[in-house]
Amino acid sequence: MSADTRQSLTTGFGQKRQSFRHWRGQRPFWGGMLTLLAGIPIMYVPYQNLTLGSLTIRMSTTAGAGSLIIGVLLVVLGLTMWFQPHSRVFAGVAAILLSLVSLVVSNIGAFLIGFLLGLIGGALGVSWAPGKPVKAERVGHGESAAQAEFTEEDATSPAAPEEGSRDNTAVSGASPADGVDAFDGNGRHRAG
Repeated sequence: MSADTRQSLTTGFGQKRQSFRHWRGQRPFWGGMLTLLAGIPIMYVPYQNLTLGSLTIRMSTTAGAGSLIIGVLLVVLGLTMWFQPHSRVFAGVAAILLSLVSLVVSNIGAFLIGFLLGLIGGALGVSWAPGKPVKAERVGHGESAAQAEFTEEDATSPAAPEEGSRDNTAVSGASPADGVDAFDGNGRHRAG
Protein backbone atom coordinates (compact mmCIF):
# COMPACT_ATOMS: atom_id res chain seq x y z
CA MET A 1 0.00 0.00 0.00
CA SER A 2 1.50 3.33 -1.00
CA ALA A 3 1.54 6.52 1.04
CA ASP A 4 -0.97 8.10 -1.38
CA THR A 5 -3.48 5.36 -0.72
CA ARG A 6 -3.20 5.74 3.04
CA GLN A 7 -3.58 9.50 2.71
CA SER A 8 -6.83 9.14 0.78
CA LEU A 9 -8.33 6.97 3.52
CA THR A 10 -8.48 9.96 5.86
CA THR A 11 -10.26 12.21 3.37
CA GLY A 12 -13.89 12.19 2.35
CA PHE A 13 -15.81 9.22 3.69
CA GLY A 14 -12.99 8.05 5.98
CA GLN A 15 -12.75 11.44 7.65
CA LYS A 16 -16.53 11.59 8.17
CA ARG A 17 -16.47 8.08 9.61
CA GLN A 18 -13.68 9.03 12.04
CA SER A 19 -15.51 12.18 13.14
CA PHE A 20 -18.71 10.15 13.68
CA ARG A 21 -16.74 7.63 15.75
CA HIS A 22 -15.37 10.46 17.86
CA TRP A 23 -18.85 11.98 18.29
CA ARG A 24 -20.33 8.56 19.16
CA GLY A 25 -17.61 7.89 21.75
CA GLN A 26 -18.37 11.10 23.65
CA ARG A 27 -21.96 10.17 24.56
CA PRO A 28 -24.16 7.17 25.42
CA PHE A 29 -24.91 6.51 21.76
CA TRP A 30 -26.43 3.02 22.00
CA GLY A 31 -28.51 3.91 25.05
CA GLY A 32 -29.94 6.87 23.15
CA MET A 33 -30.52 4.76 20.05
CA LEU A 34 -32.43 2.05 21.92
CA THR A 35 -34.47 4.61 23.85
CA LEU A 36 -35.34 6.42 20.63
CA LEU A 37 -36.33 3.15 18.97
CA ALA A 38 -38.47 2.23 22.01
CA GLY A 39 -40.71 5.23 21.45
CA ILE A 40 -41.65 4.22 17.90
CA PRO A 41 -43.63 1.02 18.61
CA ILE A 42 -45.18 2.55 21.73
CA MET A 43 -46.50 5.44 19.60
CA TYR A 44 -47.40 3.31 16.59
CA VAL A 45 -49.15 0.18 17.89
CA PRO A 46 -52.14 1.71 19.75
CA TYR A 47 -53.32 3.55 16.63
CA GLN A 48 -53.18 0.63 14.18
CA ASN A 49 -55.73 -1.92 13.03
CA LEU A 50 -54.95 -5.61 12.60
CA THR A 51 -56.90 -7.32 9.83
CA LEU A 52 -57.27 -11.10 9.88
CA GLY A 53 -59.29 -12.10 6.81
CA SER A 54 -62.48 -10.07 7.07
CA LEU A 55 -62.09 -9.46 10.80
CA THR A 56 -60.62 -6.10 11.80
CA ILE A 57 -59.12 -5.81 15.27
CA ARG A 58 -58.60 -2.31 16.58
CA MET A 59 -55.53 -2.02 18.80
CA SER A 60 -56.38 1.40 20.21
CA THR A 61 -57.00 1.67 23.91
CA THR A 62 -58.65 4.29 26.04
CA ALA A 63 -55.18 5.53 26.88
CA GLY A 64 -54.15 6.11 23.25
CA ALA A 65 -53.14 9.68 24.01
CA GLY A 66 -51.05 8.39 26.90
CA SER A 67 -49.26 6.02 24.55
CA LEU A 68 -48.53 8.87 22.17
CA ILE A 69 -47.13 11.00 24.99
CA ILE A 70 -44.97 8.17 26.34
CA GLY A 71 -43.63 7.40 22.86
CA VAL A 72 -42.79 11.04 22.12
CA LEU A 73 -41.09 11.42 25.50
CA LEU A 74 -38.97 8.31 24.89
CA VAL A 75 -37.87 9.70 21.52
CA VAL A 76 -37.00 13.04 23.16
CA LEU A 77 -35.09 11.28 25.95
CA GLY A 78 -33.11 9.29 23.39
CA LEU A 79 -32.16 12.52 21.62
CA THR A 80 -31.30 14.07 24.99
CA MET A 81 -28.81 11.26 25.64
CA TRP A 82 -27.19 12.03 22.30
CA PHE A 83 -27.07 15.82 22.37
CA GLN A 84 -26.81 16.50 26.13
CA PRO A 85 -24.73 13.62 27.51
CA HIS A 86 -24.25 15.38 30.86
CA SER A 87 -27.95 14.73 31.65
CA ARG A 88 -27.72 11.04 30.76
CA VAL A 89 -28.62 9.82 34.25
CA PHE A 90 -31.87 11.80 34.33
CA ALA A 91 -32.75 10.73 30.80
CA GLY A 92 -31.96 7.09 31.57
CA VAL A 93 -34.02 6.98 34.76
CA ALA A 94 -36.92 8.75 33.04
CA ALA A 95 -36.73 6.28 30.12
CA ILE A 96 -36.85 3.32 32.52
CA LEU A 97 -39.86 4.77 34.36
CA LEU A 98 -41.71 5.58 31.13
CA SER A 99 -41.01 2.08 29.84
CA LEU A 100 -42.51 0.63 33.00
CA VAL A 101 -45.59 2.84 32.65
CA SER A 102 -45.96 1.73 29.03
CA LEU A 103 -46.68 -1.81 30.25
CA VAL A 104 -50.02 -0.61 31.62
CA VAL A 105 -50.83 2.19 29.18
CA SER A 106 -49.70 0.98 25.77
CA ASN A 107 -50.73 -2.62 25.03
CA ILE A 108 -48.20 -4.25 27.34
CA GLY A 109 -45.45 -1.87 26.28
CA ALA A 110 -46.26 -2.30 22.57
CA PHE A 111 -46.14 -6.08 22.92
CA LEU A 112 -42.98 -5.92 25.07
CA ILE A 113 -40.87 -4.60 22.17
CA GLY A 114 -40.95 -0.94 23.21
CA PHE A 115 -40.79 -1.88 26.87
CA LEU A 116 -37.60 -3.94 26.52
CA LEU A 117 -35.91 -1.42 24.20
CA GLY A 118 -36.70 1.43 26.60
CA LEU A 119 -35.57 -0.53 29.64
CA ILE A 120 -32.24 -1.54 28.09
CA GLY A 121 -31.67 1.90 26.53
CA GLY A 122 -32.35 3.67 29.84
CA ALA A 123 -30.03 1.31 31.69
CA LEU A 124 -27.27 1.92 29.13
CA GLY A 125 -27.79 5.68 29.49
CA VAL A 126 -27.52 5.52 33.29
CA SER A 127 -24.48 3.24 33.31
CA TRP A 128 -22.45 5.02 30.61
CA ALA A 129 -19.42 7.02 31.77
CA PRO A 130 -17.09 9.14 29.64
CA GLY A 131 -13.80 7.49 28.75
CA LYS A 132 -10.47 8.69 30.05
CA PRO A 133 -8.36 10.62 27.55
CA VAL A 134 -5.42 8.74 26.09
CA LYS A 135 -2.18 10.29 27.38
CA ALA A 136 0.39 8.50 25.24
CA GLU A 137 0.19 7.02 21.78
CA ARG A 138 -0.14 3.23 21.92
CA VAL A 139 2.70 1.09 20.60
CA GLY A 140 2.69 -2.67 20.07
CA HIS A 141 0.34 -4.86 22.07
CA GLY A 142 -1.01 -2.48 24.69
CA GLU A 143 2.29 -0.80 25.58
CA SER A 144 2.47 2.96 25.61
CA ALA A 145 5.40 4.81 24.10
CA ALA A 146 6.74 5.65 27.57
CA GLN A 147 6.65 2.01 28.66
CA ALA A 148 8.33 0.86 25.43
CA GLU A 149 11.36 3.11 26.14
CA PHE A 150 11.58 2.16 29.84
CA THR A 151 14.71 0.02 30.41
CA GLU A 152 16.34 -1.75 33.33
CA GLU A 153 18.75 1.15 33.83
CA ASP A 154 15.80 3.45 34.39
CA ALA A 155 14.40 1.09 37.01
CA THR A 156 17.52 1.48 39.19
CA SER A 157 17.76 5.24 38.79
CA PRO A 158 16.42 7.43 41.61
CA ALA A 159 13.99 9.17 39.21
CA ALA A 160 12.25 5.90 38.26
CA PRO A 161 8.50 5.91 38.74
CA GLU A 162 7.22 3.88 41.64
CA GLU A 163 5.03 0.90 40.84
CA GLY A 164 2.33 1.98 43.30
CA SER A 165 2.17 5.58 42.10
CA ARG A 166 -0.42 4.82 39.42
CA ASP A 167 -4.06 4.74 40.44
CA ASN A 168 -5.40 1.23 40.20
CA THR A 169 -8.99 1.60 39.01
CA ALA A 170 -9.54 -2.05 38.16
CA VAL A 171 -12.73 -3.51 39.58
CA SER A 172 -11.37 -7.04 39.65
CA GLY A 173 -8.57 -6.13 42.05
CA ALA A 174 -5.86 -6.90 39.50
CA SER A 175 -2.35 -5.98 40.51
CA PRO A 176 0.02 -3.87 38.38
CA ALA A 177 2.05 -7.00 37.68
CA ASP A 178 -0.92 -8.42 35.76
CA GLY A 179 -0.30 -6.13 32.82
CA VAL A 180 -1.32 -2.83 31.29
CA ASP A 181 -5.03 -3.64 31.17
CA ALA A 182 -5.14 -4.07 34.93
CA PHE A 183 -5.42 -0.29 35.26
CA ASP A 184 -8.17 0.07 32.67
CA GLY A 185 -10.82 -2.06 34.35
CA ASN A 186 -13.38 0.75 34.56
CA GLY A 187 -12.45 2.58 31.38
CA ARG A 188 -14.04 2.54 27.97
CA HIS A 189 -12.55 0.03 25.56
CA ARG A 190 -12.39 0.75 21.85
CA ALA A 191 -14.19 -1.74 19.67
CA GLY A 192 -13.51 -1.07 16.01
